[in-house]
Amino acid sequence: MIVLGIETSCDDTGIALLKDGRELLANLLSSQVSIHSVFGGVVPELAARKHLATLLPLLHEALEKSGVSLEDIDCIGVTNRPGLVPSLLVGLTFAKGLAYALGRPFIAVNHLEAHTFAIFLEREVEFPFVSLVVSGGHTSLFFVEDYGKMQFLGGTLDDAAGEAFDKVAKLLNLGYPGGPIIDKLARKGDPNAIAFPVAKTPGYSFSFSGVKTAVMSWLKKHKDYKVEDVAASFQEAVIKALVAKTFKAAEYKKVKNIVVSGGVACNSRLRELFTKRAEEEGYRVYFPSPKFCTDNGAMVAFVAYYRFLKGERAYFDVDVASRV
Repeated sequence: MIVLGIETSCDDTGIALLKDGRELLANLLSSQVSIHSVFGGVVPELAARKHLATLLPLLHEALEKSGVSLEDIDCIGVTNRPGLVPSLLVGLTFAKGLAYALGRPFIAVNHLEAHTFAIFLEREVEFPFVSLVVSGGHTSLFFVEDYGKMQFLGGTLDDAAGEAFDKVAKLLNLGYPGGPIIDKLARKGDPNAIAFPVAKTPGYSFSFSGVKTAVMSWLKKHKDYKVEDVAASFQEAVIKALVAKTFKAAEYKKVKNIVVSGGVACNSRLRELFTKRAEEEGYRVYFPSPKFCTDNGAMVAFVAYYRFLKGERAYFDVDVASRV
């Protein structure tokens, strides 16, 4: 069985072909960083237009590389929530058109569920587990009992973690996207140089606008500083919050398995601190490879595959949603 996965929730165009839920025949991604870096963030209308121009050529390339024809596709999976509405509309409309023309079923996929199960493209993780999805647009904790059975535990009350990285990078004139730049700079800095606050939030929620504001206020008062120390100290505050709440959730749910996914899961310090605490306290923490942490069509195809096996199908009146 071959599933086509389509991902257009933000500014990355992803196309993947997945066979029998395990064999990845093609996994192509087109980035729009060069387009949006001028603005210091994603411009929704520009993102949608680029998706529109990229999807068909990317699909043709995937088919050619994998030796698969359109008629070989058994099911189409497409992200329809949450994300930027213009971008989602392009992907969903493209999927509907293909499904209608080919006479194939399609599955509408939750972007956060896709990130959660991206790890299964490389290895099995025993259920149940706690999942942290942390990216430029999302910071959410879930309790995952089985395929498609996820309980939302908490999320950010304001900025997502990746969004905070981008905003602080802009304050420091580092460029866009901010996450990889800050990660690289922070390796040369002292994470304890500046005591930026870790927000105290209820339950399993997060807040990152406060630490961003703290960085902005600190920069106004200090003109002589090492940018590496600022980057490292800010990054430490964000990651401490992510680690603390995730392990708190795992302890509450009495599980020993933790999955961390999403673009920010590529951060080297995040992986280091999660791994260290897991080893100290007897947990097992899993990270997808970086190519499966960022937005991609393969994770969408995987979720569509197991939902198809469960008998799920989407109707042509299904719509997009900016939030879950």
